[in-house]
Amino acid sequence: MGNQVPLLETKGIVKDFGGLRALDHVDLVLYPGEVLGLVGENAAGKSTLIKIITGIYSKTAGEIYFEGKKVDIKERGDSIILGIEAIYQDLGLVEMMNVPENLFLGKEHVIKLFGTFKILDNTKMEKESIRFIKENIGMKIENYRSPIVNLSGGQRQAVAIARAVYSSVKLVIMDEPTASLGVEEVHKTFEIVRKLKETNIAIIFIAHNLEHVFEIADKIMVIRQGKRVGFMDIKDATKQEIVSLMVMGAV
Repeated sequence: MGNQVPLLETKGIVKDFGGLRALDHVDLVLYPGEVLGLVGENAAGKSTLIKIITGIYSKTAGEIYFEGKKVDIKERGDSIILGIEAIYQDLGLVEMMNVPENLFLGKEHVIKLFGTFKILDNTKMEKESIRFIKENIGMKIENYRSPIVNLSGGQRQAVAIARAVYSSVKLVIMDEPTASLGVEEVHKTFEIVRKLKETNIAIIFIAHNLEHVFEIADKIMVIRQGKRVGFMDIKDATKQEIVSLMVMGAV
């Protein structure tokens, strides 16, 4: 990446849970606008690494650098301030709320009545939702006032991504974003990821489906039994090599 400074770099990350070592000196390098596919079998350590980067877990040892500066991510708020957001499989949406209510949850626009009483500015939030999702996500949603539960899987995914990137986000972590989607919705999700890349947002893309990883990722990282056993450009890798690394830790 030339002289570009990595957006995120982890050095020697260790995580112990009592006598169990869940992560064993894991290194990672991610640049702005780059998609890193993070793969490994169940319980390999992928989720633990992500939870350390987002501040849900604290590391036992190792260092984290963000935009070239050493940072101490002790809680979720620390990672949010840096510009790190995560979208988990359950998406974290409130199903009976509509699109604007979900997009602005916790950061609602309000107006004052008679200079005293605050009420939600639903018109402003709806207009802003339509604009932002159209310009930044590219997903068509027919009825923004419909509860989220009525939307398709791809549309729900789009709303979750929009909520994650609405503020000044620099890194989005996607945990199995294509797991429950149909073929067409998977391709829509890929389009969203590519759109985020164009704005220099970096993405960690966690998936079991190697076809999806090979289609969207720039680099791929393999974790096995808490250790990094592979890290390479996607163009230099084959699916057979990655499966061997996942299962045996070697090609």
